[in-house]
Amino acid sequence: MTEVQLYHYNMGADVVAFSTTRNGGCSTDGSESEVDDSLSKNYATFNINRYCGDSEEHVAHNREALCQQLGISDDRLVMPHQTHNTRVACIDEHFLALTVEERQTALEGIDALMTDLVGVCIGVSTADCIPLLLHDPKRRAVCAIHAGWRGTVARITQKAVQTMTETYGTRPSDLIAQIGPGISLDSFEVGQEVFDAFAAAGFNMPAISKMYAKWHIDLPECNRQQLIASGLRTDHVHLSGICTYQAHDTFFSARRLGIHSGRIFTGILILKTNNVAYDNDEI
Repeated sequence: MTEVQLYHYNMGADVVAFSTTRNGGCSTDGSESEVDDSLSKNYATFNINRYCGDSEEHVAHNREALCQQLGISDDRLVMPHQTHNTRVACIDEHFLALTVEERQTALEGIDALMTDLVGVCIGVSTADCIPLLLHDPKRRAVCAIHAGWRGTVARITQKAVQTMTETYGTRPSDLIAQIGPGISLDSFEVGQEVFDAFAAAGFNMPAISKMYAKWHIDLPECNRQQLIASGLRTDHVHLSGICTYQAHDTFFSARRLGIHSGRIFTGILILKTNNVAYDNDEI
């Protein structure tokens, strides 16, 4: 089976944290095109999101490849059906005991997951939106957040930190945060109504926006500010610096490829032992 090519983050020796790239899977655009460049195909080549139009067969094969690489079974790879809201779900033993159908219901309309279970990989799907990972090394708990512009305006990142505090007793100053690949300020052009939504929500507009021909919003910075406002240490918040729109040959970008295209999966897994660590490097 083809090895999945992941972009790893260093978030502690007892977790594996990563974003998938477009490489290492079997997905295509589903057409009979004779174009030889697989990266021109909307799902090529690695996608595990069932909600974006890719074939079920390709998604299943890609999930199997990722699970094999992570050393877990498929039922321990958990991904929600996101709807740009601020609901956070806790993945616990009760969730693992649910049937497949019950799990799908429980994961509907969820945009952030958290868990303290060992050997369970939680994650979110993005293709220009901002994925965030949180790790509490003191209480061995983690969280994965999907922050599109609507979720960012509604402060999903702050809500996720608060929910970890309420559920696990997390102290925000202990958290390590990673902001993954997403659309950058230069590439995220928005209408006046989006700018106004951020302004109405109380964001520091000079710090997170810039006028070119139209307004542009800095989504990574918006979420970084939410983390700092939640009590995280500045030096515990890390940004990948990767713009999906500009790096669309390596990471999926819906603005480049359209909504009927693959998705990046950004996940985090608590390990049984404390002997694995990765650098912020692509492999």
